[in-house]
Amino acid sequence: MSHPSNASRLSAAELCARLIRFDTSNYGDGRSAGEHDIASWIHNALKHAGYAAQIVGPEPARASVVLRVPGEDRTLPALLVHAHTDVVPVEPSQWSVPAFAGHIADGYVWGRGATDMKDMVASVLRTLLNWAENDIRPQRDIVVAFVADEESGGEHGAAWLVRNMPEFFTGVEVAIGESGGDATELVANDGAPLRVYPIATGERGTLQLRIHARGTGGHGSRPQADQALTRVIDTCQRINAYQWPLRLNDTVRDYIATIDRALGNEPRLDTDAGIAASIRRLGPAGEVAEAITRCTATTTVLNAGVKVNVIPASAEAQLDVRCLPGTEDEVVATLIDLIGDDVEWEFLSRCSPVTAPYPSHWFDAMRAAILTQDPAAITPPVWLGGGTDAKAFSELGIACYGFAPLTADSAGRHPGGAHGADERNPVEAIDGGQRVLEQFLTHV
Repeated sequence: MSHPSNASRLSAAELCARLIRFDTSNYGDGRSAGEHDIASWIHNALKHAGYAAQIVGPEPARASVVLRVPGEDRTLPALLVHAHTDVVPVEPSQWSVPAFAGHIADGYVWGRGATDMKDMVASVLRTLLNWAENDIRPQRDIVVAFVADEESGGEHGAAWLVRNMPEFFTGVEVAIGESGGDATELVANDGAPLRVYPIATGERGTLQLRIHARGTGGHGSRPQADQALTRVIDTCQRINAYQWPLRLNDTVRDYIATIDRALGNEPRLDTDAGIAASIRRLGPAGEVAEAITRCTATTTVLNAGVKVNVIPASAEAQLDVRCLPGTEDEVVATLIDLIGDDVEWEFLSRCSPVTAPYPSHWFDAMRAAILTQDPAAITPPVWLGGGTDAKAFSELGIACYGFAPLTADSAGRHPGGAHGADERNPVEAIDGGQRVLEQFLTHV
């Protein structure tokens, strides 16, 4: 395995492969692997390049790396770039390659974290090393955070930093992080290729609930009227079956309309039918639109019972609810109505939607950086359907964008396997994305 001092000789894609070789699986419930090892390697690579980075965290095993790069004009607002080093666990039997070998083959970097998100960690690291090697300073202060624990809510990573090291982010106005700026390839009505690079200007809120009930337990052969499990299941079914209304904010409307027009259509977004028709025409880009035009609520965990012939005296379920901007209070009121009085409930976590200014000069700078590598790119704004560490950093008043660029691959390869088997990312996409990122961070 390469020594950190050799990092300067590795491309962004090669750095990504090297970082994959650290098994940084996050198992939840405070359990993880490898976050200290990868933090030490990154810290040593930065130290060798002359940076005064720090390893920080609530305990040695949950380590993050932070540093501030002074800019040419320190009166300008600072910018934060954050990327997480942890990954979700793997099921080795589902993989055709070793998940933590960091192979480069067939034009791809293979392994857990190739797309989520050691590619971005590698691109940021490669940018910092390039600056050191070429004696380059960015226009403004760039604060960098390679954080632990994103895959389990950030309590040992971003959220810990926000609570315990807020002074480190003094002067930071804007952040960029996970999701956004990566190429989606479409085909226009006239057959021309179309490359869309959505830039995220916000993300849905996350409301996670626990529903629980107690009832009369007993023998499975003698059903009771007051069964805890039945009440919990009935409640979850009401929530699962509820049809949340279609809602378009200005960003999502712009996302759909920009891509639909670029394809050669005339979108009609004044009716539900018109919106649905446009989304269908967007192809892979429409899958994103589907996730950001409605609130959603999904039962994800159900716990009850100890034996097949015993009626459980208690039961609980957990639900993952995502809300659009401006709908949080309405969603909570709807949930209260759907839950009713037959069960008790509580929030496990409640994180409001995150928004960043659009239009803005920050967004324009991201667009300009993409165009340096792909002059024909379409760059609409977008919302994220899921959540990232942006929710933690936004608590400091930082406007958080999703911008972790990947360019299109000339041979038609695409990233795949995030949170699944055979995760992979095209070498060309990672290296091209790093050039976009460096352009943006150097000149913004």
